[in-house]
Amino acid sequence: MGKIIGIDLGTTRSAVASIENGEPKILENSEGERITPSIVAFDDGERLVGKPAKNQMLTNEEDTVKSIKRHMGEEHEVELGGEEYTPQQISSMILQKLKNDAEDKLGEDVEKAVITVPAHFDDTQRQAT
Repeated sequence: MGKIIGIDLGTTRSAVASIENGEPKILENSEGERITPSIVAFDDGERLVGKPAKNQMLTNEEDTVKSIKRHMGEEHEVELGGEEYTPQQISSMILQKLKNDAEDKLGEDVEKAVITVPAHFDDTQRQAT
């Protein structure tokens, strides 16, 4: 049976937790950190998510997006690497990295996830997340 994780999908930073021996435990990402920047970039056709995207943000600003959560549920697109992406697509890239990192750390597949949303989000924003 796969694991269930909790994801705090933040505007600027995100984190993943699981229950280990009855206690919540924040999982480290592939960079060995417990917090992942909520940033996506494209560099020479390669998609970067988290710290690698943040590390090149100043030198590749036009192909980097941060704080996409502020646009969830809106008719909004950003251009990265010559392609248009919705906030939901950018968010899914962040979520995929978080899931992959969790699976690597846990050594098993993640079956389900609970994702946080801000209390002030309306239903459209909640569904978009």
